[in-house]
Amino acid sequence: MKSTEANESLDQRAVADVWRHTLSQIPSVFGRLVYLAGLRNPNSGHYEHHGLALVFGSEHANRALKKSHKQVFADWLTFNFEQQMADLNLYLMDLPEDKKTVLQAWTKLKTYRNVLPSNAKPVDKRLYLGELEILLDLLRGADGGDVPDPDS
Repeated sequence: MKSTEANESLDQRAVADVWRHTLSQIPSVFGRLVYLAGLRNPNSGHYEHHGLALVFGSEHANRALKKSHKQVFADWLTFNFEQQMADLNLYLMDLPEDKKTVLQAWTKLKTYRNVLPSNAKPVDKRLYLGELEILLDLLRGADGGDVPDPDS
């Protein structure tokens, strides 16, 4: 087996490991996006997962997590609007903070932008941001309207 074939095989095994042991345990696609984005080092852009790196090496772990992040993002984009709303609600229900607080923080800080994979196409980024902002507007409206943030 050539070196590139061996590397691809190891990358595929690392991706399968991430899905089997971690991502399959996260009930929402948006939650998977958040999780994977949280593994990306903001200073280097590399994905870091200690356990995966121990088994497969840091470069294979980085590539596997980057591929997984791109795939989960693609999965989110295939959802229709109703599916995105349901998935986002599922994610919000699992958070320890109340929904209204989260929606206010997201609106103010725009943290939902951080879940984008770095290798996402510009058109996909625009689609995601546009759809998510509409979803947030609808969720804020359903939660009793846009209440001003007392800290602003």
